[in-house]
Amino acid sequence: MSSLALDYQRTEHRQPTKILTGMDSGVNGFVGTWTRFHARSDSLKKEAEAIVALESEWQSLSDRNLHDRLRDLGMQMRRHSYLEKPELYQALAGIREAAFRQVALKAFPVQLMGALALHRGSLAEMATGEGKTLTAGLAAVLAGWSGKPCHILTVNDYLVSRDMEWLRPLYRFCGVTVGNITSGMSPQDRQVQYERDVVYSTAKEVLADFLRDKLRVSELWQPTRRLIRRLLKSQSGRASGIVMRGLYTVIVDEADSILIDEAVTPLIISAQKENPILHKAVTTAFRIVKNFKLGVHYTKSIKYKEIDFTDEGLTELERACKDLPGFWRGRDRRQELIRQALVAREFFHRDKQYLIDGDRVVIVDEFTGRPMPQRSWRQGLHQSIEAKEGIPLTHPTETIARLSFQRFFRMYHRISGMTGTGSESTSEFWHIYRLPVVRIPTDKPCIRTVASDRVFVDEAAKWKAVVEEIERIHQEGRPILAGARSVHASEHLAGLLRERGLEFQLLNAEKHRQEAEIIAQAGQEGRITIATNMAGRGTDIRLGKGVAQLGGLHVIATERHDSGRVDRQLFGRTARQGDPGSVQAFVSVHDDLIRRHLSKWLQNSNLGILKSKIPGNRLVSLLAFHFAQSNAQRNAFKSRKAILRMDNWLEDALSFAGNNGA
Repeated sequence: MSSLALDYQRTEHRQPTKILTGMDSGVNGFVGTWTRFHARSDSLKKEAEAIVALESEWQSLSDRNLHDRLRDLGMQMRRHSYLEKPELYQALAGIREAAFRQVALKAFPVQLMGALALHRGSLAEMATGEGKTLTAGLAAVLAGWSGKPCHILTVNDYLVSRDMEWLRPLYRFCGVTVGNITSGMSPQDRQVQYERDVVYSTAKEVLADFLRDKLRVSELWQPTRRLIRRLLKSQSGRASGIVMRGLYTVIVDEADSILIDEAVTPLIISAQKENPILHKAVTTAFRIVKNFKLGVHYTKSIKYKEIDFTDEGLTELERACKDLPGFWRGRDRRQELIRQALVAREFFHRDKQYLIDGDRVVIVDEFTGRPMPQRSWRQGLHQSIEAKEGIPLTHPTETIARLSFQRFFRMYHRISGMTGTGSESTSEFWHIYRLPVVRIPTDKPCIRTVASDRVFVDEAAKWKAVVEEIERIHQEGRPILAGARSVHASEHLAGLLRERGLEFQLLNAEKHRQEAEIIAQAGQEGRITIATNMAGRGTDIRLGKGVAQLGGLHVIATERHDSGRVDRQLFGRTARQGDPGSVQAFVSVHDDLIRRHLSKWLQNSNLGILKSKIPGNRLVSLLAFHFAQSNAQRNAFKSRKAILRMDNWLEDALSFAGNNGA
């Protein structure tokens, strides 16, 4: 490729279209239904069988001949950007044989089905343990042959490095270069890695690089302007410092987490800006709220995380501020500061929403349980939490660049993905990303046993039952994975097991570096593992010797999550590849899900039914949890729609200002 063409490609991306609304959205929904039907799994199964039927032809080739034939197919792909069905089947059959010879993995028919779905721009729903890593590799070889950049994005740096190194021999044999981008890499190293055909990374790293590239070149984002500048010799072709080479193909692993859960929060590039006035105001606010009492001076809404002052609270606030200078005398400003301090006190709790690492507040991702040391809350909230914890206050940040994940992924020309739980969000995947969800069957029948939820009046009774169940299953020799919603909950369960003298492995946001090693051993006989949310996601739990005969891995959910998908992800850790396994959830009417997402009236009614022992109370309770979870998912979807509306508003504003960038 010429240097001029490469320079154009470095900032190449698709201009995302606006999300359809009203009647257009309804018609689009019908189109999505038809597209999913057209890409249904029974059609893919027939194609996969046709590919497997070519096995003997490719097995008979020597390594040299196999390499040469794959090279020819790659050249054909590069010339035409696509392969007709006969050539596509031959290519996948050849790549399948190469994978067996290079990494000792022979793709199952279901993995070939997944690769076909990815190649055609679908989201493949594949159960845990069905080999999504190899599936992505098969499709990535095809994308790499095109000569245009292909990004494979997953949830953390460990999986980025592991998957790349695992499949590197396959890529090399097929004539495809591969690299990876992880946190801490220098711009120079990133530029080298992005030159590769296939690049593994996380969504946060690639989006951050995209935004940083825009900041580096500013008004020279358009390649024509860069060419003019270069002709004038005021800037060399690569002196602009752009590290990427455009957005073309992306394969998103754990797509539900990346495209939906994390899409609530846009990625922001910011810089610290000294603000001693804010520091003093936050410190003063926390001194004042020490005298404020819940129910006397203020009320709180758990569902919306809002604080309202009572008349007595407003009187107390005016009294406390009457001798303070400056903006403390302004009613609105002082109420805002005190309300922020109360929000930090009431709704943000240590070991749930954040951790303390030395003298730093580190945010914990509520969906994965992983720490996010590079993030901070905005509008003074981060400093308010630091003041609450009594640690040195950091300087607030100023936004330099901002982009939502929803808009960013729509900039790729070709998008596909994989997940174990896509069915619940079929409509959202289609309306936002134009991704049809295709369910890929398991290679072997799933024999997971799902026990009914056990419902308790209070948390103490629930935790007692959880410990007794763990002790009972442990005596059978079966391994146990107990899923907790927060670091605090995981530590609480650990303390209870410690009191019973039970040995266990604890995996939460404070021990995330060891998560892959811990989770990989969770299937050994007699092993007890406690994990927050989906800690260790992406690492298979393989059963130890003789464990299958005992009944396999038993998974316990100690609380239902806001999203039913997260529950299903946790349950999907057991009964993989035909192994036996069982799951059960233990819930309390005082769990966060009920307290935040069920109306007070329904909470009280449900609690009354439980206490009165009326027949059918268990069914009513389970319906209450279902209703609360539906409310939570609906509220989360509203938040994502709000981000989309902000995207549209920014697009209109930038267009009006004459900015044609992203």
